[in-house]
Amino acid sequence: MITSDWGEWLVRAIEDADPDGVAVWYFGCNGFALKGSEGTTVFIDPYLGTGSPPRTIRMIPVPFDPTDVTNADAVLATHEHTDHVDGPSQAPILETTGATMYGPDDSLAVTREEGWTDEWDVTDDQFEEVSEGDTLEIGEFTVHVEPASDVDATHPVSYVIEHEAGTFFHGGDSKPAEEFERIGTEYDVDLGVLAFGTVGNVPDKETGEPKRTRWYNDENQIIEAANTLQLETLCPSHWDMWKGLTADPKALYHHTNSFEYPTTLEIIEIGDRVDL
Repeated sequence: MITSDWGEWLVRAIEDADPDGVAVWYFGCNGFALKGSEGTTVFIDPYLGTGSPPRTIRMIPVPFDPTDVTNADAVLATHEHTDHVDGPSQAPILETTGATMYGPDDSLAVTREEGWTDEWDVTDDQFEEVSEGDTLEIGEFTVHVEPASDVDATHPVSYVIEHEAGTFFHGGDSKPAEEFERIGTEYDVDLGVLAFGTVGNVPDKETGEPKRTRWYNDENQIIEAANTLQLETLCPSHWDMWKGLTADPKALYHHTNSFEYPTTLEIIEIGDRVDL
């Protein structure tokens, strides 16, 4: 059972919020929640685990206990990695709220392999497979499933979430992708999330020996992706999470200066809220 370092205040803040347009909260790692003016609430990649020490060591608080979530319409998964699809983090949200989980085939395969429907009170009809090109209507949000480029994942996707107040993009752990130019032209993205981190040493899964590891965009890659996507505002994520791969997003101010996009760099920390 997951126990939060912070108690219930963050989930209560989300549930009590009454945004004029869309409010966005950051959970650390690559987790976010979006809440619209009509109350529709969508979680994206919420991960509340501590990793697998000593290989992956969580460097930030666990912001909430998933059993405390009482209002959610959907959980979106970008790809199958543990810090994006995790039974103890997400199944209790589905159980308590009756929300639907959307994800590509390999993400939903994890839920079956881990036996979510056996261990928690969730049903098969709470899982819906998506693929690139799909469009979902979730309450007041229109969600477009788009491609992503993550060589460490077997089937990653990104999401473009449209609302009358603005458009939000979540790239998962994607690095620059060929399709980003089309996405940038097709959508007018107000706020975009891209994973950022250093290249560092992480113990190898098999040997335990330190191994040079690049899981996320470096300074140049994240600005290349943001510029191609024509992001009005770039919000770096994932930089806070794993020991050995943490980064300083303030360094990105220097990298944005000579590019047309992103227009604004929005640096947020775990628990912060921004609005579209």
